[in-house]
Amino acid sequence: MDDALRHAVSEIAAEAGRLALGRFGQDVRKWEKSPDNFVCEVDLAVDELLRARLSALLPDAGWLSEETADDLARLSHRRVWVVDPIDGTRDYLRHRPGWAVSVALVEDGQPVIGVLDAPARGEHWIAQAGRGATRDGRALAASLRRELTGARVPADDLPRVDSDLVRVEKPNSIALRMAMVAADEADLLATFRWGADWDIAAAVLIAREAGATITDALGRKLRFNTPRGESFGLLATAPGIHAAAADRLRPRAVAALGTPIR
Repeated sequence: MDDALRHAVSEIAAEAGRLALGRFGQDVRKWEKSPDNFVCEVDLAVDELLRARLSALLPDAGWLSEETADDLARLSHRRVWVVDPIDGTRDYLRHRPGWAVSVALVEDGQPVIGVLDAPARGEHWIAQAGRGATRDGRALAASLRRELTGARVPADDLPRVDSDLVRVEKPNSIALRMAMVAADEADLLATFRWGADWDIAAAVLIAREAGATITDALGRKLRFNTPRGESFGLLATAPGIHAAAADRLRPRAVAALGTPIR
């Protein structure tokens, strides 16, 4: 994987970010794809731009995006673009800065390039497999925390059982919350529901390359571009607390999954 490809993906994501930022703070047409799951006209415009630019960059790559009907022909491609045009649409529509354009190139089931462009926050995140991760050109390193107590969690609130943890800012974008773990601004992020590849593929690589430990909610390795295009939950942590976090949260993950673990 050469530097030129990473740079090209970075530039395309930044172009998409500028398009989204140009309409940010304005009234835009929006609708519900499903209950409480909003999309807006800017999501579609950004998706169209990304597909045109990225497909021209690698014509042999498949395509998986939140705003494009899924075509399982992607499964026959070794390389696949995995894209969320605006991750955190709720914040975008509320004129809050916690959203980002998310672009990943997945190869053989794992992300090899990941870019998040968060123009309303003035942030641009890049990672390449084996080459580290940066935010605005500065290298990232996850927390060295080794005790679960006191771990910082991006959340609106925490259950009483987790009162020993510390709540920090929570952008609507899950990709940006994962990036906080990469940047040593949070120590722990956990979800207990099925989540789409496009939400996390780029941020998984950014966090991995910063030294964080990332698994699904049950502690299993994540794999991308599967037929379902989803994983069950997420556990992204400072490496020194992943085992303790998994032990604490596993019963909740099992309860949320509701089926026996294979």
